[in-house]
Amino acid sequence: MDARLNYFASPTAGKALKQFMAVGRILKESALPAATQELVSLRVSQINGCAACIDMHTKEAEAAGETAPRLHLVAAWREATVFTEAERAALALAEQGTRVADAGEGVSDEVWERAARHYDEDQLAALVLLVAFMNTANRLNIIARQPGGDYQAGQFH
Repeated sequence: MDARLNYFASPTAGKALKQFMAVGRILKESALPAATQELVSLRVSQINGCAACIDMHTKEAEAAGETAPRLHLVAAWREATVFTEAERAALALAEQGTRVADAGEGVSDEVWERAARHYDEDQLAALVLLVAFMNTANRLNIIARQPGGDYQAGQFH
């Protein structure tokens, strides 16, 4: 499968993506735990069916020391015992924030309050921005049919 577009070959897209990737670097440097960031990025990408992002975030998580059982269980995190309560709260917020068209009310007060018990305001802001960032990245890759499989850990960071 070949991608429809090479975003970096386009002057307009190249400039925009340079700024977009800078946002990603800022989020990586935030106080939101790195493991939580990769789990959330992976789950959002699974929901959206973005092969390129699933490939990237699986490999980035592995390179950061994440275990295979946890990565394999992200798709079924509610039934898995390997995630902390804080990670569960972040994954719930990520799912509702990704499925806004399906969820009617968006992120429920219950899910927000659970996340707020585990993360301070700066971490919550980073979490919300990460969910939005990943949904945008997923859509860019899905529309252009970016294939997954060739990503090398650290390639974009």
